[in-house]
Amino acid sequence: MENTTANRAEGADAGTRRVGLVAGGGQFPLLFSEKARRRGFQIFAAAHENETEPVLAGQVDGCSWVHLGELGKIIRYFQENRVTEAVMVGAITKIRAFEGLRLDDVALRVFAALGHTQDDVVLRAVAKALEDEGIRVRSSTWLLPELLAPEGAWTKRTPSAEEWADARFGFSIAKKIGALDIGQCVVVKKRSVLAVEAIDGTDATIERGGALSHGGAVVVKVSKPNQDPRFDLPACGAGTVRTMHEAGAAVLAVEAGRAVVFDKDEMVVLADALGVSIVGVREEAGGG
Repeated sequence: MENTTANRAEGADAGTRRVGLVAGGGQFPLLFSEKARRRGFQIFAAAHENETEPVLAGQVDGCSWVHLGELGKIIRYFQENRVTEAVMVGAITKIRAFEGLRLDDVALRVFAALGHTQDDVVLRAVAKALEDEGIRVRSSTWLLPELLAPEGAWTKRTPSAEEWADARFGFSIAKKIGALDIGQCVVVKKRSVLAVEAIDGTDATIERGGALSHGGAVVVKVSKPNQDPRFDLPACGAGTVRTMHEAGAAVLAVEAGRAVVFDKDEMVVLADALGVSIVGVREEAGGG
């Protein structure tokens, strides 16, 4: 998978707009490429080994496989294909940063200037490196605003007064944790914090919190107070509901307008079948 796929854009109209896709794992890169192609874009993907779905290579006009940390290779690939704007979408398994990182010369120069390796700091540095080379980094939902979480109750069951109190409490705590760039999710019950998201991710957080709650926990997922909309937006989907059900969690509260939702219809149908409540809340409603 090291080889660059043939550029199927040869001979295309020179005026066709090109976009670079720095792709992580999950369905977000696939959704973006599908939407971009429908809009008439040519897509050149830098796909990460052991993260990005292999099927992406068949949905784009060019695909170069890179290892985590090969920033110079990404920049050169985009420049070779005359890409001047890009998006960064999809998940990177954070624990792999300690296992499979291959910093090239460009990445070494960028990371050497960082004081620490928290998510926001690293992602902003990567975005700046791209933009310093004339490649504008667009919002991850630039072509997919419909993925942003809507406000209000999504499911037939709405939270009880006690669950709403936990959701408001959890929202406030999650914002404080986000301000420290630790995570974007907390699990609470009776105004006690049971689990805080760290490098292990949301599902592991739900599992830890659920095991301590003995049922009825509230999961809260929000954006960081200084969230850069270009990357790392909190996300949830049908898989989140399955994990919650297995852990005995009862309510999912996500920040409306600032979280990404995948498979929303499937997610709601599943939640209704399992008795899980899902709500989208705004900061003024959830954080007081």
